[in-house]
Amino acid sequence: MSEFVYARVPGFRPLSLDLSVPAGATTLCVYLHGGGWRVGSRREEPAAGFFDLLASMGIAVAAVDYRLSGEAVYPAQSSDVAVALEFLATAGHGCSRTVVWGASAGGQLAAIAALTQPVPIAAAVCWYPPTDFDALSKDIAAVGGAGDRSATSREGQLIGAALDERPELALAASPVSHVRPGAPPFLLVHGTADVAVPARQSERLAEALRAAGGSVEVDLIPGASHMFPELDTQAIRPVVRRSAEFLLTS
Repeated sequence: MSEFVYARVPGFRPLSLDLSVPAGATTLCVYLHGGGWRVGSRREEPAAGFFDLLASMGIAVAAVDYRLSGEAVYPAQSSDVAVALEFLATAGHGCSRTVVWGASAGGQLAAIAALTQPVPIAAAVCWYPPTDFDALSKDIAAVGGAGDRSATSREGQLIGAALDERPELALAASPVSHVRPGAPPFLLVHGTADVAVPARQSERLAEALRAAGGSVEVDLIPGASHMFPELDTQAIRPVVRRSAEFLLTS
C-alpha cells in the first residue's frame, strides 16, 4: 500500500490514507475502521486477511483515517471522509467505480457518505453499524444491555454532549435521517447476539431505505456479537467474500 496525506486541518494531525490498487482493478473500496469513534486506525482489519482478500478479488482499497472523538466532535468525522473521497476522485488510481465499506463506527460513517456525498458511491457495505442514535439505547435495552445516552457514551463523546442535550446533532449523525430516493445499494451485516449495537439498528436503516424505494440486503449472522469474535478465520472469510462480491456486482 502507498500512504498519502489527504488533508491537513489546522490544529490537528495530518490525515492519511493507504491506497492499494491491484493490476486491472476497476472498483475502489474506501474502507472506514471501527472503534466507537474513540480509537482505531485505518490499518486495523475487521477480519484477518481482509486487505489481502480484497486485493485477490481485484478490488482496490483506500483505508482512511479520520479524526477521533477525542480530537473533534461530529460532523468532523464525516467531513474528513468527504475530503478523502474528493482526494481519491483525482488521485489517478484508474478505477471507474467507488464503493464504501465500514465496520461499526466506520459503518455509520460509510452509510452517511453513501447517502450524502456528491462523489458518486456505487454501493455500500456496513458491518454492525449504529444507524439511529436516538433509538440505540432503547434497542440495547431490548436485548438485555444497558443503554447510555450520557455525554460519556460513545455517541455522546462523538457529538460532545448527552444525546438529549444535542438532539439535532444526534439526528445529523444518524444514517436513517439521511435516507433519500436514489441511494446506492446497501448490504448490512449484523450479528444476532450483538448487544453493543443490536441488529435492530441495521433493520432500522433497511426499513428506511426500502420505504424510500432503495435496494438493501440484510445478512444476519446467527449467534455473533459485536465485531464477530465468535467467528474464526475460516468462518469469517465467507462473510468478507460475500460483502466484497456485493460491492463488485451491485
